[in-house]
Amino acid sequence: MKYLISIVSLLLLATAPPQLIHTEPSFKTVEVSSNSLNRIERKARNAAVRVSKLSGGHGSGSIVQYKDLQLILTAQHIADGALGERYLLTHGAERRAGVLLYSDELNDIAILIPQQPFEQAEPMEYSPITDLVEVGTEITYSAFPASHSLMTYRGRVAGYETSPAGATQILLHTYGYFGCSGSVIYNSTGKIIGILWGIDIGRDVPVEDMIWVSPIQNLNIDLALRGFCELNNNEPRACR
Repeated sequence: MKYLISIVSLLLLATAPPQLIHTEPSFKTVEVSSNSLNRIERKARNAAVRVSKLSGGHGSGSIVQYKDLQLILTAQHIADGALGERYLLTHGAERRAGVLLYSDELNDIAILIPQQPFEQAEPMEYSPITDLVEVGTEITYSAFPASHSLMTYRGRVAGYETSPAGATQILLHTYGYFGCSGSVIYNSTGKIIGILWGIDIGRDVPVEDMIWVSPIQNLNIDLALRGFCELNNNEPRACR
């Protein structure tokens, strides 16, 4: 993992609104396991992380395994700093510094890499769907809404909308709130559907069951890792 250390030192030299950032202090809650969660829901929950800005505010994300790299997928408006900026990543008792590798403001997608891999968390395989998800598809995601601890949600794809920039966006019928932004949405087989970035606003009031998602097809993982790979002479298997 030597290239993870070298990229951090190198990087440090070096049109979605932030609707779901939350800045209230968190309070302690009791973690309770449930046998009612299916296998994919458990795996998605075990991969979820809180993504916190060092200046305050947080969102959510998911640890994914891409070949030999652990990566964190989240929303760009959660990790909206310069490339190389650091964020706090938290999964249970594990805390890691994450370095911003990729930032796509238009599609509201960002990628961070932990300075040290998570050991207790279990990454989801990076397995994006190839086509736009069908209406009615069952989904799940886990997130950190407001000042609460980790929560797991179920829902369905409700339809599609076109963003002001002209891009196709997925709408879900599920629950979302401040702090959920950046969550990775999975289908019932564990494939990635997209990245949650916002909730609908109706008459200036949040509509908490109308959730906006950027399709995962908006992310070109090889392009996103190009700078990282060049700085590491394409040594990681993820670069080949």
